[in-house]
Amino acid sequence: MPEDLRSRSAAEVFQEHLRLSTEHRFAEDIERNLSPECVILERRGVFRGRAGAQELARWLGEELPGGRFTYTKVLVEGRFAFLEWTAEADGARVRDGADSFVIEDGWIVAQTIHYTVESTAPR
Repeated sequence: MPEDLRSRSAAEVFQEHLRLSTEHRFAEDIERNLSPECVILERRGVFRGRAGAQELARWLGEELPGGRFTYTKVLVEGRFAFLEWTAEADGARVRDGADSFVIEDGWIVAQTIHYTVESTAPR
């Protein structure tokens, strides 16, 4: 019997999102956890649907190749979730990552993303 992804709680969706993201399994995460109509607000603008999420994941991969993510604060309350994070990669780091989420019916339906990439390359 196939797994009913749409009956998962917000906490279950969020936990799986974090696990798959840490494992750099972005395509699987987007397919399983993001609504086809999700809206993502990010410093570069408004991104819609899975295509928008894929574009943002590609940029993050370019900015932090092979990034090692640390989740410093994880909060879930009802349909809302919040994440503070840091990341280290060759030549770059993030110390101020902060994302918020709205999760409904087993999908992430809205997300905000903020982070600043800092160079760690020697000058």
